This record gives sequence, C-alpha cells and structure tokens, in this order.
Amino acid sequence: MKKALCWILGILAAVCLAIGCIWGGEIATIRSISPVAGNKYLYRMEYKAAYDLDDVIAQDIDENAELLDYVVGRIGKGLPIKMKSAQVADENGEMATLNCTSFQARKADGEGFYFGRNYDFFKNPTMVTVTHPRKGYASIAVSDMSHFGYSLEKIPTSTMAKLSCLAAIYAPVDGINEKGLCTSVMALPKQASQQDTPKHDVGTTIIMRLWLDRCATVDEALALLETVDVRHDAAVGSGYHYMLADAAGDCAVVEFDKEDGWKTMVVRKAPGENCMHVTNHLLSEKYYTTEPDPAVGNPHSKSWWRYETAGAYLAEHEGAVTLEQAQECLALVHWKDFVWDNGTVEDTQYSNVYDQQAVTLALRHWSDYGTTHRFTL
Repeated sequence: MKKALCWILGILAAVCLAIGCIWGGEIATIRSISPVAGNKYLYRMEYKAAYDLDDVIAQDIDENAELLDYVVGRIGKGLPIKMKSAQVADENGEMATLNCTSFQARKADGEGFYFGRNYDFFKNPTMVTVTHPRKGYASIAVSDMSHFGYSLEKIPTSTMAKLSCLAAIYAPVDGINEKGLCTSVMALPKQASQQDTPKHDVGTTIIMRLWLDRCATVDEALALLETVDVRHDAAVGSGYHYMLADAAGDCAVVEFDKEDGWKTMVVRKAPGENCMHVTNHLLSEKYYTTEPDPAVGNPHSKSWWRYETAGAYLAEHEGAVTLEQAQECLALVHWKDFVWDNGTVEDTQYSNVYDQQAVTLALRHWSDYGTTHRFTL
C-alpha cells in the first residue's frame, strides 16, 4: 500500500514539475492578473512568461487572426485553446474607428516631458501590462482587451478566463519603456498600410511591442522601422499612424503613403518646440489639410476639432504643462456617450499621461476624471 502511494505521489510530483517547466511563466503571469482598485473592467498584469519577438517577425504575422493563432500556439503548446478578437469589420468591410489624441509636452512641474493619450472607443475592459523581458527594456503598456476576446460580458474572473490575457504582450496600443520611449497608435479610416517588400511583415501592434522592447530613442525606433514591413489588418477596415516620443524630447508621427506603395512618411517635431500633437488625420505635408477631409482622416470623429482644441490648449501653456494640465488637455477632447450613425455609443476608454523621466503612468478610466490610477515598473 505504501509503495503504491509513493508511486502515485511520485507521478503527481513529476506531473507538477512538468507543468511548472512547461507553463511556469504563464502560470505566474495569470496569477498576477488582478482588477485595479476593485474596477472589474481595469486590470493589471505582470508578464512573466517567455516570448520571442524574433520568432514573431519570422512568422510574417500581419493579421489579427494570425496573431491570435500564434498566441494560442505559444500558450497552449498543443492544447485546444480558443481565442477570438472582437476587432473585426462588418459585412460591408467597415468598422467604427477608434478615435484618439496623443501629444508630447514639456513638463512645467519638473524636468523632462509628459506623453498624453486618449483612447476613444467603445467601453471595453482595459489591461495594463508590466513586463521585464530577458532580452529588451522593461515597459508599461496598455491594451484594449476586446482585441483578444474580452467584453463587458466576458471578463477574466477565473483561471481559464484569464488565459487570453496572455495575448496582451503582443497587443499594446500605447506604452512607455524604462528608457522613457513612448508610443501610441491612432486610427485612419481605410488607410491600412500594406507595405510589400522582401522584408519580414509585422502587424499593427507588433511594431509597437518591438519599439518598446528594443528602442531607447525616436531615432532608434525609426531605424528599426526600416527593417520590417508594417502591414495593418485590412479585414479590420482601418489603417493607423503612430506617435513616438523619447525622454530627451524628440517626437515624431509615423504615417504611410497610400498613393506610393505605402512608403513610410515621418513628421518630426519642429526644432525648439516644446510640444507636438496628433489626432486621426494625416499630418504629412503631402496630405495635410486644415479642413476636414475623409480622404486623409476621420471627420466624423471630429479629428480636426480635437487637433485644433488640443493644440490651442498646449499653445496657451507654451507647450509646457503640469500633470494636472496634461490631464485637463485630454479631458477637453474626450468622448462621452458619442452616438454613431448606426446607433453604437463610443466613449473614451481611458486617458493616460506618461511621465517620461520617472517612467510612470497616470491612468483615468472610462471618463472618470475624479480618479487617477498610477502604475510603475
């Protein structure tokens, strides 16, 4: 009897050891997931599992479905795990476009710069992911959890329900790394970059993860950009442009030329300027216009009004703001109960202000501007 019991215990120990060896990082990551301040739609996660960006690049992943299949393969290691994104176009190939505002401004309450960002979309759960990769810079990144299958009806309340959260490492929509480099993405209707050269392909958010993990400055980020093709998932019905800003105050907007093979266009912050901002229309000289034009941006989201309003606020403060003023600037251009033609309602999912010197995040969720949640590395 004792021998049988020892044999069973030995098998169980071996199984536990095997599970720990295979899924140890994933298990530790899942255990770290928790709601922030009791908010069941805002989560924090410490990502402790291994991930290989070189392998992601080699896979030429440029569609959301492909990315989720890849994540399932990494997580499941052969197990039949399912994961589905809510970010898909309708039967007409259209999708309500997320509408965002980003800026970098000099700090008026200390040395350095703030990076501000509104993420305007539908009310979805939000994930803040902190990671300290073995190869790369530590970072704080924020994700819209609908990108990997969550909704107001589906939230990570159990261990199994938390599995899909592991996809967040590949799906940042803004973030900061330990060197103070910040990035964010803004939507551009029907302008999905389809760069097509012999270089490897990367998708909408993978390029952002690469910047956060591997780049300390805007120049390094732009150099990395030249080594890959950025291809946005055309099935989603939207394209994107990006803002990059580093701790030294360099700032740029990355766009893609739809009339010339989706070649990269870069708009740099003017020398000597304290600030730069962007919304949901092209800033490149070839396309820039002060009048709303659906060919270069999103008039329905009041992109030009938001650009003018945020720009006027920053100019009024000579491009230098306190943390509270950075938050106020974002509040001026946020959405609340914004009704689209099809009846869907959009809100500002969150407003972020990153301190590029302290490497911290001050986040306000779902237009609750009386509460600031703070995150550090």
